[in-house]
Amino acid sequence: MKPVHTEKAPAAIGPYSQAVDSGAGLVFVSGQLPIDPATGAFPEGGVAAQTRQSLLNASAILAEAGLSLGSVVKTTVFLADMGDFAAMNEVYAQFFQAPFPARSAVAVKTLPKGALVEIECIAAR
Repeated sequence: MKPVHTEKAPAAIGPYSQAVDSGAGLVFVSGQLPIDPATGAFPEGGVAAQTRQSLLNASAILAEAGLSLGSVVKTTVFLADMGDFAAMNEVYAQFFQAPFPARSAVAVKTLPKGALVEIECIAAR
């Protein structure tokens, strides 16, 4: 098991890795909050802008592992409000193409730092 870390995505805010390469062909990317690594803040523009930033963060971490979003086989999207699903989905669709990864999307009571969305993924080599 090997941790993956890049300065092009926000640092972990707890005792976990940005991602872990399992050594068995899978890379597990921790949930990515929509933190802009350059500013340390959420982008303006609601859930659409936050979804974009979360996916950019995941993409940067995958790149550090030598992969891309095209390698993703499963995502989990956590939403603070399921009413934001359509706006999240519209941006999400811009980052993936067929064959699309499997996905779960769930509403949660709250997300760290008051985020509107958090996205985690699993990629295969």
